[in-house]
Amino acid sequence: MGWDALSLVDAADDRPPIERRAVVRGDFLELQARTVIERVPPAAGIAQRWAVSPYRGCAHACRGCGARAGHRKLGLDEGRDFDTRIVVRPNVAERLRAELARWDGQELAVGLGGDCYQAAEETYRLMPGVIAALAAAGTPFTVYTKGAAVLRDAAPLARAGARVAVSIAFVDERIRRAVEPGAPPAQARLELVSALVEAGVDCRVVMAPVLPLLSDAADQLSATVRRIASAGARRVEPVVLRLPAGTRAWYLRWLAQAHPQLVERYEELYDRAGLPSPGYEGRITGQIEQLCRVYGMECGAPPAERREPRAAQLALV
Repeated sequence: MGWDALSLVDAADDRPPIERRAVVRGDFLELQARTVIERVPPAAGIAQRWAVSPYRGCAHACRGCGARAGHRKLGLDEGRDFDTRIVVRPNVAERLRAELARWDGQELAVGLGGDCYQAAEETYRLMPGVIAALAAAGTPFTVYTKGAAVLRDAAPLARAGARVAVSIAFVDERIRRAVEPGAPPAQARLELVSALVEAGVDCRVVMAPVLPLLSDAADQLSATVRRIASAGARRVEPVVLRLPAGTRAWYLRWLAQAHPQLVERYEELYDRAGLPSPGYEGRITGQIEQLCRVYGMECGAPPAERREPRAAQLALV
């Protein structure tokens, strides 16, 4: 994971190991990172194979977030701790600059371990340094976010040729309040898309995650795609809910409380790796692709970019 220990306390300390190594400031755990470019699991469903995340954990508290297992590896739980104990990498820009000096030009995803424009960014302002490091190296990157704070950095993102992927999986506020209680409403994210497009940022919408049996009805998909098109987006990237280790138990626990009649159907739909059945996924993405054609948008992830580095590179090890 690439985390440096700042200090260790006596063995009688019963706090989680990360709290013994981090600087604790309220709900924030500041932890210096040894490495920041990390591999993206293929099951994540996105085009990029590598990512950098200034924050781990996310106050948006999305129940189906696939990054929850990262907290468990740090000695925190993947449920409420992920939603409320945000791990901050204060040295992310410094480490990123060092690692990009050896990078081979592959596109990076930014913000997979936790939204890089969640409320913590208002306190720490790590993203300007991250963007500057990536722009200086000429490394292509896509920012994944639900947060309106990305507008603060619209100009440097546009200059860097960055892509921004705004997540809008559905436009039903009842569903949003249930499964994304800390995230901005869908309407606010639609307005964010319009503002980014107007600012000249290459912006698309990731319809992620489409929730089986909850947000996948034909009328729900149609309403979502129609409003995305009205916001000015030119591309939609559909991703059906994944339930990897760390996410599955948390999501199904909520499902058993809120929709107990659906639990058995989810167990049948998902394999042991947390992937939905190919037949179901193909049907949903096919419906969204057809809707995109109706509304004049492209469908699917754009190919991952690769650019020649701007300076002579060492071999990546």
